[in-house]
Amino acid sequence: MRCVIRSKSSSSERTIGTASAALRLLTVAAAYYLAGGLGLIRGVSVHGAIVTPLWPPTGIALGALLFLGLRAWPGIALGSLSVIATLSDSVSLLTVVVVAGNTLAPVCSYLILRRAGFRRELDRLRDGVVLVFLGALAGMVVSATVGTCMLVVDDNLPLSGFWPVWTAWWSGDATGVLVVTPLLLVLRTVRMPRATDRWIEASALAVASVAVSLVATRTSLAMIYLVFPLIIWAALRFRLAGSAPCAFLVSVLAVVAGTQGVGPFEGHSILHVMVNLAVFNGSVALTALLLAAVVTEQSNIRLRIQRACEELAEVVERLAPGRSPGRWPSRPDDEPDGL
Repeated sequence: MRCVIRSKSSSSERTIGTASAALRLLTVAAAYYLAGGLGLIRGVSVHGAIVTPLWPPTGIALGALLFLGLRAWPGIALGSLSVIATLSDSVSLLTVVVVAGNTLAPVCSYLILRRAGFRRELDRLRDGVVLVFLGALAGMVVSATVGTCMLVVDDNLPLSGFWPVWTAWWSGDATGVLVVTPLLLVLRTVRMPRATDRWIEASALAVASVAVSLVATRTSLAMIYLVFPLIIWAALRFRLAGSAPCAFLVSVLAVVAGTQGVGPFEGHSILHVMVNLAVFNGSVALTALLLAAVVTEQSNIRLRIQRACEELAEVVERLAPGRSPGRWPSRPDDEPDGL
């Protein structure tokens, strides 16, 4: 009788586990599809190929892999297939290969990050460097190369347009990782704000970010780099929780202005705009990630030193009862006069 009960229980647990895994994959696919729809709103044509200055699905895909591991790849493939299906009438070899490239690129980025010892907390400088240069810039070479090569092989792109399309494809995918993935890593640690939080400063930063970003991306004057003091402010005071949303806001407004051809992007060709957006958004993401990581790392080092000093003070107290070590370590004003 016990064997029958255990068998039924195990079967139920397997069913629940399978349903839960399927739900996770469908959630990843749905998020990828929705992000793709948003990205295509600002799609532009380069030599007949539809590319975007910011492709959010790559950030969604890498974030899903960082949270769920390699078992998230079927959801990424399904989401990519759904997005491409909205652009073509039928599924062809080109579609299958592009879906494979879009899936393989974030998987390669994930494996590289795991090999490099990347931590999702982004609390070390090396984590920011690895995410930027290996996860985004290096990993997205795969999707850009596979997709552009297939366009050429399928006679949908002349050979002379290979590098312009490849550059636009790669920069859009890399920017998606740089802008969206850190935001997802921040959202996983979201908590209800407390009364002791810096409400006034956070509100001032939010208002200033929107106002300055709109002015910088809409005026014809060369003022777009006014956003960097805001990103520095966000990183120094609020770390990744402040710099990631700020970088996301700035990048989105810059992409909107670039695709509309207004502000500092007025009068330039599509390829020129794409290159400028790639450089700008890359600089924004690099500043936000690395500075926030440095501030977090330094804060963690101070906390570890403080805990070590407190433990040492407890040891001294046990070895010499009644002789309190006082403040530890001593500060410069504790030294005798004349030293």
